[in-house]
Amino acid sequence: MWDELIEAQAGVVTRSQALAAGWTPSAIRAHLGAGRWLTVHHGVYRTFTGEMPRRASLWAAVLSAGAGAALSHRSAAELHGLVDGQADPIHVTIPGSRRIRPLPGVVVHHRARLAGTVYPGPALRRTRVEDTVLDLAEQERRLSSAIAWLTTACSRGLTTPDRLAAALRGRRKMRWRRLLEATVDDAAVGARSVLELRYLKDVERGHRLPAGRRQVRRRQPGATRYRDVEYKAFATVVELDGRAFHPEEHRRRDQRRDNATAADGQRTLRYGWADVVAPCATAIEVARALKAGGWRGRLQPCRRPDCPVRRVTRRRTFS
Repeated sequence: MWDELIEAQAGVVTRSQALAAGWTPSAIRAHLGAGRWLTVHHGVYRTFTGEMPRRASLWAAVLSAGAGAALSHRSAAELHGLVDGQADPIHVTIPGSRRIRPLPGVVVHHRARLAGTVYPGPALRRTRVEDTVLDLAEQERRLSSAIAWLTTACSRGLTTPDRLAAALRGRRKMRWRRLLEATVDDAAVGARSVLELRYLKDVERGHRLPAGRRQVRRRQPGATRYRDVEYKAFATVVELDGRAFHPEEHRRRDQRRDNATAADGQRTLRYGWADVVAPCATAIEVARALKAGGWRGRLQPCRRPDCPVRRVTRRRTFS
């Protein structure tokens, strides 16, 4: 039983666990005195020497935080695959009624109804993906950064818009609630990044363009590719890329994707951040492509007082 516990907890144990497993106080002192065990936090030991693996550090934080504690925020995001690599300091959340002594290298949060937000699977307790996302979103200073957590979780397949919506409903207080709910609704139709959301709202909906299909799967020899926005009836595809620059391998990938789209008889328009934050000019260009593909609708000006679509439509370019 002791060996299983050591393996399960990455070599980290509490004093109470050691006593329950049969170790006497004098034996524990002997191990610590000889340097075979090392104190990580008060009453929490690692039973090995040398480098401290990341998982052992996470276990030490949760065990030190005590009953009901769970990894949360960026530390939970790390385990869920929401962030790449480790994120310091370690974050844990404990029940709101409890108070603990400060833990070096650990940020402690409190939540009144923590039990319902903890992932029931692995032994290393952590908050659920949805609650982790909302915790991180609520801490951001900018709405765009908060939205990015939601879209990243969906685009990586870690959760769904429905689950995020349910988690939002379960919170009495939530910063930017209405805007995040709108983001979840847009994610449900396929927008998978902040850039895609901006295109959907400011370019497509803002100028009454036809609704495109999002993340359209296309199988090609040797690969499965996804088109960000497809207007199939009008032989037009819009690809969105938020990178500030394109390494050569990305250029080649984009070229192959554009060539495949052209081979299917469709034209490709490719936009980045600079294009989407100037949505009116982009909408005019997309409308021209759709018109070339047979769209008979009318481009509409957005709510911006200086929207150039008003001048364009007065010249009957899109009538």
